[in-house]
Amino acid sequence: MAKAIVIVESPTKVKTINKFLGKKYKVVSSMGHLIDLPKSTLGVDVENNFEPKLIVVRSKSKILTKLKKDSKSAKEIYVATDPDREGEAIGWNLVNHIGEGKKVYRVSFQEITKEAVLKAFDNAREFDQNLINAQIGRRLLDRIVGYKLSPILWKKVGSRLSAGRVQSVALKIIVDRERQIEAFNPKEYWQVEAHLQRTGSDTILEAALEKIDGKKFELGSKEVTDELLTKLKTEQFVVSSISKREVKRKAGAPLITSTMQQEAFNKLKFNANRTMMLAQQLYEGIDVGNGETTGLITYMRTDSVNISAEATAKLRDFIGKEFGAKYLPEKPNVYKSKKSAQEAHEAIRPTNVHLKPGDVKAYLDADQYKLYELIWNRFVSSQIVPAIYEYKKMEVTAGNCTFGASVSTLKFDGHLVVDHAVREEATKVDFSSYKKGDVLILKKLLPTQHFTKPPPRFSDASLVKALEEDGIGRPSTYAAIISTLVMRNYTIREKGYLQPTELGILISDLLTENFPHVIDESFTAKMEANLDRIEEGNLEYATLLKKFWKPFSQELETAEATIEKTHNFLDKTCPECDAKLAVKWGRRGKFISCSDFPKCKYAAPFTLGIPCPEEGCDGELVERRSKRGQTFYGCSKYPKCNHISNKLPDKDDKEEAKEESQGQSSKEE
Repeated sequence: MAKAIVIVESPTKVKTINKFLGKKYKVVSSMGHLIDLPKSTLGVDVENNFEPKLIVVRSKSKILTKLKKDSKSAKEIYVATDPDREGEAIGWNLVNHIGEGKKVYRVSFQEITKEAVLKAFDNAREFDQNLINAQIGRRLLDRIVGYKLSPILWKKVGSRLSAGRVQSVALKIIVDRERQIEAFNPKEYWQVEAHLQRTGSDTILEAALEKIDGKKFELGSKEVTDELLTKLKTEQFVVSSISKREVKRKAGAPLITSTMQQEAFNKLKFNANRTMMLAQQLYEGIDVGNGETTGLITYMRTDSVNISAEATAKLRDFIGKEFGAKYLPEKPNVYKSKKSAQEAHEAIRPTNVHLKPGDVKAYLDADQYKLYELIWNRFVSSQIVPAIYEYKKMEVTAGNCTFGASVSTLKFDGHLVVDHAVREEATKVDFSSYKKGDVLILKKLLPTQHFTKPPPRFSDASLVKALEEDGIGRPSTYAAIISTLVMRNYTIREKGYLQPTELGILISDLLTENFPHVIDESFTAKMEANLDRIEEGNLEYATLLKKFWKPFSQELETAEATIEKTHNFLDKTCPECDAKLAVKWGRRGKFISCSDFPKCKYAAPFTLGIPCPEEGCDGELVERRSKRGQTFYGCSKYPKCNHISNKLPDKDDKEEAKEESQGQSSKEE
């Protein structure tokens, strides 16, 4: 009897899923997209209702041939591509080539475990055309924007540049923040702390000035502060109130794609791309000592905080047995997803809550373990009762000024029982000996000068948060967006933060000036909402594209005619044709090129005018970018000279090193 064919995306899933299903099935991999838009042309017939021109990806043609051969004798095909819009579309396009005359079923599972996979096959369904249409709409929209804007950059700025629909908005957000930083003017302000003591006590109470005349205040200069200090030294400091209250701190929702990337950056210093790579490994499966590969976490591309009733029941049972009944809420904690979330999905969680991080540590590398621990801790804590703190506040009045001191003490750890790293240290101040009306002795007044700080540059985490809050992009796109901005040299990573390059600012300004609607954050968010409407069956993707295309095509025509080519001529001529040399931009940054390109193809590195510090080398330093977006400096004579440094040499240091070298040579002689 012919085996039923099961198609998955990744080859790493084949062996595992085949074991789950048994001998009646043959599991094969599509290796992602086999049918897609052509790379060399737009591939969208804008004149014919935006009909996509799909072709077999040339590099994948052998895989498609093999899939046809594998499925030739099969009567049934099960498409088990990833459980999202893209997975739905990948499977649908593939079935159109190999599914003729066969029964075709769509199966989707959130986790790669035997129980989940078998359940999915018991509940096989038809393809969801709304999901497919939503993915087609997004793909065509992105293709139109990218393939129409990028050639303008090639003509006007430099070759090998790109402008994606969401990518360009993300770049604008980064550039706008950089301009805010540059335009920021620090503002001076002062804070005052009083050291107070009760009569007969050695204990010093530190209280901060909080109000003047019962309101928030502003001390903007040393003169104003000194005047206040002189006045305070004549005042009597009296305890005016002591209050106590309980504060409950709830656990956070289980992780979704965006919050996982944020937490992984903030706690583990992983960039978004690394986080997603590690999550993919945990999802596809690890051998945890039983000889079989099993997925450790559920699908990692999700914007829903939902947890299935079955997983919730298992978790509550685990919490009760592991930590005790007092840690278990009467009813399961419920978290609300944002409006656009795909509610059929689940949050990211461990597939088996009984596999504690310590149990699998020996089978994971260091980074896999850290991410699994982060996901496990957040999932378990999400269904535990709140932590309870006792918060005490004492106010001390001195004339028209109010000073305050506070202390918080953890009374019940609640969800903090899971992740001890996030516990707060209890403030070691005892208010029990103070009472209202106590007169305190002023021992010292401590004024401190401060200056307001500019907004920080975006990290991977904060950019993902900004994109999510503005409704720009989707979970599966965040890591790719940031990676592309770095790869294209539009941004660099400086100590983990994204800084726009000269090229990135140039590109962003050009696009913002000439395509204000496409690069507008609110417009992009509205497009995302419309793509969600397609998924809901409330909008046709062709209707959306028609509405977008008319004003966009007009902007394209205007831009082609009005944008001047960016030239930065040098006072040098080309050594091969005597035309002027110009500074141009490519994917890796600036370079020198003949202005008569493409007739003359002379090119050279753009050097910084700083000699290479290597002895005997007459080259100059060139600023370069690593694949991760880090800046480093290499020699223009590479590969003859392999000098690499993370910072530019200091002139004095170089002269000193030269003198030391000459002195050492004299001693040896």
